[in-house]
Amino acid sequence: MKIVSYNLNGIRSAISKGLFDWLMEEQPDVFCIQESKAQPDQIDVMTMQELGYKSYIHSAEKKGYSGVAIFTRIQPDRVVVGMGNPKYDCQGRVIRADYGDVTVICVYIPSGEAEGPKYEYKMEFLEDFLVWTNELRKERPNIVVCGDYNIAHKPIDINHPERQVGVSGFLPEERAWLDRWEASGMVDTFRMFDKSGEKYSWWSFRANSRARNVGWRIDYHWVSAPLQARVSDAKILPEVVHSDHCPVSLELSV
Repeated sequence: MKIVSYNLNGIRSAISKGLFDWLMEEQPDVFCIQESKAQPDQIDVMTMQELGYKSYIHSAEKKGYSGVAIFTRIQPDRVVVGMGNPKYDCQGRVIRADYGDVTVICVYIPSGEAEGPKYEYKMEFLEDFLVWTNELRKERPNIVVCGDYNIAHKPIDINHPERQVGVSGFLPEERAWLDRWEASGMVDTFRMFDKSGEKYSWWSFRANSRARNVGWRIDYHWVSAPLQARVSDAKILPEVVHSDHCPVSLELSV
C-alpha cells in the first residue's frame, strides 16, 4: 500500500496547476490531503473517479478554510469523519479509513500562534487528539497518522533553529507534545530511512525561501510501533508546483 499525504493549500488551485496529471504519474493507492479549502460540491470527484479513486471528504463549515479528504483506490472497510468533537469537527481536521487491520488517519493540525486564542486552540487540539488516538489504538493498534502536523519536531527538522525560538510550530511545548506522541509508541517513518538534515516539506511564501532551502519538515507519516516492521519506505517526494508543501509518501505492507 502506497500512501501519499499532501497539504494542497487549496485543492481547486492545485488542480489548476496539474494535480491530476501528477496523480496519474505518482499512482498512490491512498491519497490523503489537507487544506482542501473547498466544500464537497466544489471538488472534482468525477475526475477522481475516472482515475480510480473513491472520494471521502471532510470539509470545514467555514467555506474556503481547512478541510481534509481521503481518495482511495482500495475500498476501505470503514470510514469515520471527525473525532466526535464538534469543536474540531466543524473545522474539517480529521478523517479515518480502515483497511483490514490497518487504520489510516489524515489530520490537519491547527497552525496556531505563539500566544493567544489560536495558541490555546492548538494546544487543546493536540491534547484531545492524543487522547483520541490512544483510545482508538486499544481497538485498532495498527494506525498510520499522516498529515500536516504544523510542528517541526527537532532542530534537524527546521532551518536555522536558533532563529526560530518563540515561533509557533517550533515552540518547546509543541515539540514536547511530539516527544510524548513518540513516547506513546508512535514512529516517525521518515527518520527510519533518512537521518540527515535540511530535508523539508514546507517553505514560506517569502522570496526565494524554497530556492534557499530555508524550510520546515512538518508533514509526516507516523505509524504505531506494531506497524513499524511493515514499513518498506518513507520519503519526501520531489518538489511540485501545486502547493507550498511537498507531498510525503509511505509504503506499507498490508
